[in-house]
Amino acid sequence: MSFLIIAQPTANRSKALSRINPPYVWRVNPPYVWRISFLLVLLLLIILGGCKARQLTRVTAQMDAEPQFWVRVLLLEDVTECALKTGSSFSIIHPQTQILEGYFGQIDEPIKATISAGRIAIAGRQLKSKEVIIVPDAPYIFNLNGDDYRGKLKLIVNSSGDSFDVVNLVPLEPYLEGVVGAEMPDYWEPAALGAQAIAARTYCLYYKKQFGRNRNWDVRKTQANQVYLGVSAESAQIWKAVNKTYGKVLVGKDSNGSEDIFPAYYSSTCGGHTENSKNVFGDSFEALVGVPCPYCQDVARPNSFFWPMVQFDKSYVTTKLLQKYPKLKQLGQITNITVAKQSEYEEFSRSTKIKLSGSSGKSDFLRAEDFRLTIDPTGQKLKSTIFQIINMGDKWAFSLGRGWGHGVGMCQCGAQGMAREGKNAKQILFYYYPGSKIVSVY
Repeated sequence: MSFLIIAQPTANRSKALSRINPPYVWRVNPPYVWRISFLLVLLLLIILGGCKARQLTRVTAQMDAEPQFWVRVLLLEDVTECALKTGSSFSIIHPQTQILEGYFGQIDEPIKATISAGRIAIAGRQLKSKEVIIVPDAPYIFNLNGDDYRGKLKLIVNSSGDSFDVVNLVPLEPYLEGVVGAEMPDYWEPAALGAQAIAARTYCLYYKKQFGRNRNWDVRKTQANQVYLGVSAESAQIWKAVNKTYGKVLVGKDSNGSEDIFPAYYSSTCGGHTENSKNVFGDSFEALVGVPCPYCQDVARPNSFFWPMVQFDKSYVTTKLLQKYPKLKQLGQITNITVAKQSEYEEFSRSTKIKLSGSSGKSDFLRAEDFRLTIDPTGQKLKSTIFQIINMGDKWAFSLGRGWGHGVGMCQCGAQGMAREGKNAKQILFYYYPGSKIVSVY
């Protein structure tokens, strides 16, 4: 007995095969059937395995950049241990003296960095200094707790001596490659990605200049500043966007009329109109005034542009507010929450100041954005300050929500909407940051 395997010719080959006696017929003995099946399965696994995303190992650029163009990103804070791995050998040096304190070859399995007697210990080896810098060899990439980052790693023992901070020292352009792809999908229009790169570069340098002097880091890796995911956020499209805008930043006038770099804020979805920065963050820059935005609604997800009612227990709201703002303890239990100030637009209003009344009979005020992020630090439920407040007995409800984020500066979904209409990065930026200019820092 034998099996017949019949191979029918495909349509585009039917004419060429018409002169041969179709269909093809092979006679296969039973013992070989399982071998053919095995080979077919193996071939399928190889093909599927080949579709797996590859790790990006391009050598980190700008490693010889001047100090003012390195960024210190706070990755971990007040930890007692972390896991390290590198695809190359690495050195451990003292940050001030540059004296070599240790050297490791390539680490294929993670090793631990811990705190021991007020000093950093790596793989059980205690180091002399309270601050050390880990410098990997090319391609200058290290792995921290499973995530890859470019540049160097700084470990700093805190004043208590029982924990340490972990800071990524990374040149500005590679840093941006880890930001742009985290803040925007890499399949968005090149003009939107380019605008995002310039805004993120501007924001970073402003924060480094304004706040980095008196602390060991310039920006956090979270949305508290701008999201930074390291190598995992990179792609060819992101590299292109960053390289095409290399060194370009925005400048504008401050409240004194001086022209300089400014905090180029941006948020996901403004909801139809961006907000004046003075009403949200208290600072005043000519380029950070509100502008109409008819571009974001067709780009944003439906539950981001219009978000559903959310509710919070009144006891939870009181607890969160008093924990964050001890001055509010004079209010007692918070008995009433009302909008004290808002920006009025054609179709909606954005709360900018909230009045809190308490059981003690006293009242106080908070900026609406501070109130929002105190009640919901993730920003995933109470997505913006465009809402109406409803007293629902033992709960506070927020209805008619619209937009996602603080609404200041560039609307990211709006930038994509403008790019779809053919606007370039410069036109997008000048629209959302009116009166600004683009200059090169190197």
